[in-house]
Amino acid sequence: MRMSILMLLAACLVGSGSSSAAGTGAEYRLGDRLSQPKSAAPPAAGYQEIGWDALIPQDWDPRQAFKGLDLATLTDADPRAMEALRRLKDTWDNAPVESSLRGRRIRIAGFLVPLERKGEEVSEFLLVPYFGACIHTPPPPANQIIHVVSAKPLKGAQSMDPVWVSGTLEIGRAESAFGTSGYRMRAELVAPYTRR
Repeated sequence: MRMSILMLLAACLVGSGSSSAAGTGAEYRLGDRLSQPKSAAPPAAGYQEIGWDALIPQDWDPRQAFKGLDLATLTDADPRAMEALRRLKDTWDNAPVESSLRGRRIRIAGFLVPLERKGEEVSEFLLVPYFGACIHTPPPPANQIIHVVSAKPLKGAQSMDPVWVSGTLEIGRAESAFGTSGYRMRAELVAPYTRR
């Protein structure tokens, strides 16, 4: 079933998914996010554990570009709907990043979207905040996609595997077939997602 332009706009402007999902072994539904547990113990090797909201500048509100747009008055055939979709893609692709995170050693949980695969090994991937992003739904804003290059290829990694990624976060926009990323990370450690 094809998603209508209006359904797509509404979903993107309201947000995707629930706030958390069960740990490893659970079946994830489209839009599910991993819970980011807070623990008293610091993450290993000096990594700061962050959630996806930390990647969004506090003053960025993508809905501003759509103020006054009443989706209820539009149809898919309306040129205003097509223009709004084009504006949404442009807003998402050019989403600002949180520059204070440049060079930070972080640990973040997300879902893996393979980019570079050799046989059973994945050496490059996108890390996204919710299940199905870039594969079953349009990509999230660039400030919610991290282009990861792994120090060691991941064996047996599959699309949408939930993982913890630890490494140094850099700012750098990159285009891929699955979306535009606003961040880049050289992953020093990639581990299956588990709640602590």
